[in-house]
Amino acid sequence: MTALLDEHPHLGVEPVLRELSVPSSTCYRWRRAEREPCERVRRDAELTEQIREIHADSGGIYGSPRVHAVLKREGVHVGRKRVERLMREADIAGVSPRRKGFTCRDPKATLAPDLVQRDFTASAPNRLWDLIDGCLAGTGPTMAGPELSS
Repeated sequence: MTALLDEHPHLGVEPVLRELSVPSSTCYRWRRAEREPCERVRRDAELTEQIREIHADSGGIYGSPRVHAVLKREGVHVGRKRVERLMREADIAGVSPRRKGFTCRDPKATLAPDLVQRDFTASAPNRLWDLIDGCLAGTGPTMAGPELSS
């Protein structure tokens, strides 16, 4: 809106506003907001700078929960979601912990032989589970029991 009026000053403010059905007070309020931002915008800018410093001091590791905790410890009264929003808007993110322990099998490696002759077919419902549970507990049939013998 204000860009249109800035690009075409010969049109005049009042006729353009009348054509767009926008009250003149709204236009002047927009212009004033561009020159002097409201308290919330100024406070957001200050908090964003503090967040950048805390994030940099942590080596770029801290995410919003830790940044919020540091701000709280320093006596800054700010909400957790506001910290999240400011970090998102400033494109600041913490480091997520990586999951470790993924096993990648070598496709060229030969597979180990199946020494226990695993056969997971049951002759009747719930028979194989009883066999496996008994073998694990040491109370049931052994691997040479009736279920696996051929």
